[in-house]
Amino acid sequence: MYIVAIAWLYVTGLMALAETGLVAGVLTFLFYGVAPLSLLLWLMGTPERRRRRSRGEPVGKPMGGDDGGHAQEDQDDLLDRRP
Repeated sequence: MYIVAIAWLYVTGLMALAETGLVAGVLTFLFYGVAPLSLLLWLMGTPERRRRRSRGEPVGKPMGGDDGGHAQEDQDDLLDRRP
């Protein structure tokens, strides 16, 4: 599906380049390319978001929590390996 999105942005980018003015090109790219594509991708992703919510999985990674990594130990190992 992403290949179709990339192709659509390519086509609308070429349409924007063919416009006579800079403002017309930017508006063409935004209103023919980015806005409809973002709406389409958001609508197509709705079932997956709904499934994740029903399973109780977080949609994104929670901020501020412990990720379980041991950065200090990794840094100490790297410092010990220096010649």
